[in-house]
Amino acid sequence: MTIVNFTPVSALLGGALIGLAATVMWWMLGRISGVSGIVDAALTARGPEITWRVTFIGGLLGAGAIAILVFPNAISFNMAVGFGGAAVAGLLVGVGTSLAGGCTSGHGVCGVSRLSVRSLIATAIFMAAGFLTVFLVRHLL
Repeated sequence: MTIVNFTPVSALLGGALIGLAATVMWWMLGRISGVSGIVDAALTARGPEITWRVTFIGGLLGAGAIAILVFPNAISFNMAVGFGGAAVAGLLVGVGTSLAGGCTSGHGVCGVSRLSVRSLIATAIFMAAGFLTVFLVRHLL
């Protein structure tokens, strides 16, 4: 097996930036940067609660847009499943994050770093499900 996309420097830098962003959010707002919970609550929040949530979501979308503009060839993907498949996958991820009480950013980044047992278990389940999915799709389907 040949490793094609081994990019340790950019992966390390990206991971450090995610950790820094989660730390800054904790220090500034006293909040966990769990994206699914932030998006979910933004749909029903009012007043000051909605301001920081919408700003957070806008920052995520804006950073992605800027990255595509600045590095247009660095980000590419092939959505072989089409829009319908992506929509179903998105809904399944949403259901999964609801069942787990959080997503990989809330549990995997913030919870694991705080040694939360609940987050350690949730992250282990996320990873196992990911490994199983890749195995099934690549080797059995």
